[in-house]
Amino acid sequence: MKKISVLVVDDSALIRKLLSEIINSQPDMEVVGAAADPLAAREMIRAMNPDVLTLDVEMPKMDGIDFLEKLMRLRPMPVVMVSTLTEKGSDVTFRALELGAVDFVSKPKMDIASGLKEYGNEIADKIRIAKSARPRRHTPLPITKSVTADAVLPTVSNRISSTEKLIIVGASTGGTEAIKEFLIRMPHDSPGILITQHMPEGFTRSFANRMNGLCKISVAEAQGGERVLPGHAFIAPGHSHLLLKRSGANYLTELNQGEPVSRHRPSVDVLFRSAANCAGKNAIGVILTGMGKDGAVGMLEMHRAGAYNFAQDEGSCVVFGMPKEAIAAGGVNEVISLKDMARCVLSKVSSMGSQRNRI
Repeated sequence: MKKISVLVVDDSALIRKLLSEIINSQPDMEVVGAAADPLAAREMIRAMNPDVLTLDVEMPKMDGIDFLEKLMRLRPMPVVMVSTLTEKGSDVTFRALELGAVDFVSKPKMDIASGLKEYGNEIADKIRIAKSARPRRHTPLPITKSVTADAVLPTVSNRISSTEKLIIVGASTGGTEAIKEFLIRMPHDSPGILITQHMPEGFTRSFANRMNGLCKISVAEAQGGERVLPGHAFIAPGHSHLLLKRSGANYLTELNQGEPVSRHRPSVDVLFRSAANCAGKNAIGVILTGMGKDGAVGMLEMHRAGAYNFAQDEGSCVVFGMPKEAIAAGGVNEVISLKDMARCVLSKVSSMGSQRNRI
């Protein structure tokens, strides 16, 4: 079997050496080159045609973000960002993801040599995921609260009462951009939304703040105990599972720091199962791009409880793992492209309200 060929780009000779050791120790991948700056990397990409690129941010001659922007415009390929900056500036991280990077790994702040070795499995896993991802040219949406009129869908209040309806979303690799595409089209009175996106602690709050600055609805990192109201979305924090619970007539958020489920905390399965238990047919499930099986079992439970579920289609996914598994498990009602997802979900919300009114 052909090994995954990797080009390492980092201005630190130590990091290049350590990453090369980690990658070459894996049976299914190998480093075909190591570049100290983007200009050298450009020539190596042409000569070696690697499957995956690992890319630092702070480098001489051209920083990693500028290089990534040019690369994804001219020769899209799978990229995993590896940098100390990605841990702080979620702005830098999310900019890289907007430009088309598949994922990121943060360098340890202290004792880089031993720290990176501890991250060896994570780095290897993300390189494998990147190899299977769909790189694409990307035109980022403007970062502004003034979303264009054609991006936001019509309000739902004139058509139905949406207070009892909930939208429950799960995503992983490629999910930050997919969630943005979904949320930015939600009108100010959309049903309440709960989201689990696989993301490390420290990034989820910045991601929520970023979405809040883009969307007509209010978006926040869940703190636990918030009422889930129309026009509000809550994102699971990186350290806890997010669950839906009910208190009388109200839906509330709940956080739980139990063991990882499906290898993840927060886990999509945990969120979906809680929606099945608490909301039943009042919930609409949405599973977006991501690697692995997290969410498949929970979405099936939602389906059995009466929820109507959507999965992102293969053509618009960065990685078609999670939607594919949910479809195979039998919990999905419709498979929809990302560009149509928000419209189709709101259309279903509308029809659910119309059916209830007829009853």
